[in-house]
Amino acid sequence: MHATEIAEILNRPLSQELLARELTRLAYVAKDGTPRNVPIGFTWNGSQIVLCTTTNAPKLPALRHNPAVALTIDTEAFPPQILLVRGRAELDVVDGIPDEYLQSSGTYKMTPEQRVHWEAEVRSLYSSMVRIVVTPTWVKLIDFETTLPSAVEELIQQRDQRP
Repeated sequence: MHATEIAEILNRPLSQELLARELTRLAYVAKDGTPRNVPIGFTWNGSQIVLCTTTNAPKLPALRHNPAVALTIDTEAFPPQILLVRGRAELDVVDGIPDEYLQSSGTYKMTPEQRVHWEAEVRSLYSSMVRIVVTPTWVKLIDFETTLPSAVEELIQQRDQRP
């Protein structure tokens, strides 16, 4: 997929809404060769999706071995709105707490007091974290009104060609 097409899709208003959500599902291949899919907080910096995790997370050896990932950001309401992203994970160990981690957790519903307590706990627990940076190499936006999954598009075409 060409970079201009990726940018056009990611700059659509619906994509921007989805990129402002708090959770994505990160899919990757584990070291044993089986698939994994984990929910994880993220931030969008305008060109990359940034996820943060502990330095001892089981996903890190797998991502070092095979950095190919897929992300799903979606809604729960009908019709679902879905942003699918593929890319390669770049890992960056950071001393302390990455700003993106605090930003990605900023949308959680917490009282100001809960937020202060949560942040103090985070800072006491993590001396470093790993930033997982994904630059999109393929994207698809599905809203079930103007865009559909490719399999559904194919079925519609087949139906429309029937006598």
